[in-house]
Amino acid sequence: MAEQSGIERLLHVMARLRDPDGGCPWDLEQDFSSIAPYTIEEAYEVADAIERQDLDDLEGELGDLLLQVVYHAQMAKEAGRFDFETVAARIAEKMIRRHPHVFGAAEVPSAAAQSLAWEDAKAAERAQKESGDPSILADVPVGLPALTRAAKLQRRAARVGFDWPTLAPVLAKLEEELGEVKAELAAAGSHERLEGEVGDLLFAAVNLARHLGIDGESALRAANQKFERRFRAIEKALRAAGRDLEAASLDEMEALWQRAKARE
Repeated sequence: MAEQSGIERLLHVMARLRDPDGGCPWDLEQDFSSIAPYTIEEAYEVADAIERQDLDDLEGELGDLLLQVVYHAQMAKEAGRFDFETVAARIAEKMIRRHPHVFGAAEVPSAAAQSLAWEDAKAAERAQKESGDPSILADVPVGLPALTRAAKLQRRAARVGFDWPTLAPVLAKLEEELGEVKAELAAAGSHERLEGEVGDLLFAAVNLARHLGIDGESALRAANQKFERRFRAIEKALRAAGRDLEAASLDEMEALWQRAKARE
């Protein structure tokens, strides 16, 4: 018997785990909904490995993410709906269809032009679906991280001209939304109204990032890492001085923060 390929072995392992006759009790209890959070978590761990530029870790995380695809495909196979082979074939067909400049006679002069052609192809595919919702925003997944979904909604609207052509009004909108947050604070408004204004401010910030060609999720992850790095430096400096973090004043911590910032 020929040696199994890596993917054949993985498919066999998953089928065995889900086998009612001697499979894993935990795996047998799972369904699409219970596995979905793990799928999302693994995608983030892939992104984290990439952010850290850890290719050894990335190899493992990609395997974990692939396992999620195999898991869902196995459950669908058991339900008689589809399997891993049809999943792979479908995405291959989609890639060929969306790259006519590679697999056909079309010509695309630049990466930017390809991005527009890609969105046009997606729009054509959406038009063929009978979802009952004619909105251009219809299939933007609600389960996406909020920053990512905001950017996708904005890009969809921009495709039909609902977008500012220059950066100046984008900046003005951000300042306007910040002013509305300040006004709500001054008026001592309800928590719900304040939450709404802060949401508008965040949406405007995502729009600014989009206009600058910056991915909001990536930018916020980098800001989180920066904060963690500098705060850990504060903790380390205080421990070295024999001080407790809780006993340090805000002024002391701010001075240490600025010192950590200056070192970067």
